[in-house]
Amino acid sequence: MFRPLELFIGLRYTRAKRRNHFISFISLSSMLGMALGITALITVLSVMNGFQEEVRSRILAMTPHATINRWNGVVDDWRAVRDWALEDSRIAGGAPYIRGEAMLNHASLVSGALIQGILPAEERQVSDIGGKMIQGTLDDLRPGEFGVILGKELANALGVMVGDKVTVITPQASVTPAGILPRLKRFDVVGLFKAGMYEYDRGLALIHVEDAAKLFQYPDGAVNGVRLKLRDLFAAPRLSRELADKLPETFVARDWTQDHASYFRAVQIEKTAMFVILTLIVAVAAFNIVSMLVMVVTDKQADIAILRTLGLTPLGVMGVFMVQGVAIGLVGTLLGLIGGVALAKNVDVVVPLIERLFSIKILAPDVYLISDIPSKVQWNDVTVIGLVAFGLATLATLYPAWRAARTQPAEALRYE
Repeated sequence: MFRPLELFIGLRYTRAKRRNHFISFISLSSMLGMALGITALITVLSVMNGFQEEVRSRILAMTPHATINRWNGVVDDWRAVRDWALEDSRIAGGAPYIRGEAMLNHASLVSGALIQGILPAEERQVSDIGGKMIQGTLDDLRPGEFGVILGKELANALGVMVGDKVTVITPQASVTPAGILPRLKRFDVVGLFKAGMYEYDRGLALIHVEDAAKLFQYPDGAVNGVRLKLRDLFAAPRLSRELADKLPETFVARDWTQDHASYFRAVQIEKTAMFVILTLIVAVAAFNIVSMLVMVVTDKQADIAILRTLGLTPLGVMGVFMVQGVAIGLVGTLLGLIGGVALAKNVDVVVPLIERLFSIKILAPDVYLISDIPSKVQWNDVTVIGLVAFGLATLATLYPAWRAARTQPAEALRYE
């Protein structure tokens, strides 16, 4: 624990005008280096948080928070399963679905797609697909009329518009006198949607759940499972495990983190890697404090000797120089935190300004999924960054301070 004397002398050394201007320059560069490194670290992590949240919201606009299925892929009484699930107050809604792969054909164009049978009246409870429609509505899917809603990119690949017909070819085969033939069914294109995710816009087609049951030869009233929407999407892993424990053994519950685990794991790994890389920049700036303090100790040899002869202990000398280094690290850390939070919260202003000044587009809307750079400051990240940076600065003071404490007064004053 530092006494007021060490604190007073350490701060006085920090404020004093040094005869060696090079030492002052290294001190200032260390402080600014830490501030810039922290600013960059906070800004990059905030932008990555923003991208992660934006992509997650687009994914979850099309996918459920959780699903309940059976091992054999067929749920006979989905209404009973849905009503049982809705007894949990944490579940906001549920809807049935049938999902299968098929080939879509129009004229000479063919494309693979994921066919998803939905119940329009219930679908709004579990997804935002109704708000992504650019032509038609979900209510245009009527049982028995065999209408289909296509993603915008899928419609472009097939060269179809609303009102055209497409042929759906399923893997199931039909046995006819002419032999085994693939099952074919003509569907009318009744709508188009644009989810903002190429995966869905290019590969998803929606039909009525009753038409899907006929297409894939499901028994009457049978579906693949029930899709659920939760009031808190981050509670999905825990809630899905609880549901799985309560359901019969033939049922299984999954959540959105399992369905998209590879993507979110990759994002987390990338975020961790960026944190480590940018922390090294902060570490380089922090350890510049070592060279600065070593030169200060050399410059202050006579002062240290006088303080020792006046009764200051080696531990007290060590405290003086630790105060000086910690003060520089603290100022650099605070400047970096303030600058980083300010820049991260104003990315949406700074980026368009840079684009106008240099006549460039950082994220071209025709190439990238997201054309604007989102940013979300997470205070947990800011706290960790501040503590790590300040810890590195404090660690950097130990060797110079220990070296100062070993100064022998007689040796230091021999040539004075």
